[in-house]
Amino acid sequence: MHSGRCEDGSDIKNKVTIFYGLLRERGKNMDLKQIYREIVNEHNLHPGHKGDLIRPCYIREGVNPTCGDDINLQLAIDDDGVITEASFNGSGCAVSQASADIMLEMIEGKTKEEALELVDTFMEMVHGTATEEQIEELEEAAALQDVAHMPARAKCATLGWHTLEKVLREDVKA
Repeated sequence: MHSGRCEDGSDIKNKVTIFYGLLRERGKNMDLKQIYREIVNEHNLHPGHKGDLIRPCYIREGVNPTCGDDINLQLAIDDDGVITEASFNGSGCAVSQASADIMLEMIEGKTKEEALELVDTFMEMVHGTATEEQIEELEEAAALQDVAHMPARAKCATLGWHTLEKVLREDVKA
């Protein structure tokens, strides 16, 4: 899956840790937008979850008609309700593709219920109602926090998350 390394060879987890620190220190002239761009760029250019699963249990297409973003989400879920594999295909802007990749990295190994909790938290972040603690729980997805101020980008960032929510709530197998 995702290598954990940025294009420049640095550790993405280190950048996320720095990002969290910067979130707490917003008023100190730190460039959050640059970190946001690096995390989004890394997941857009080097997605760890883009491709097809051999035997997905669930397949769902998500489309954002306003900008043309589309994804095809594929999940494998075991009998205990644990997401064992997750991938996506599709095309769209860097935000939609990076958001889907980050989301899938986060949900692998989680139960359907845990994944739905992450969806709820992500949506709260995008709508500007999440607490700082909730945002930190989102790990790399916290890099997308600024889309709360950009309605058109919010639709891009939430495409994968809305698609995941539909898959998990409707429970219709492929």
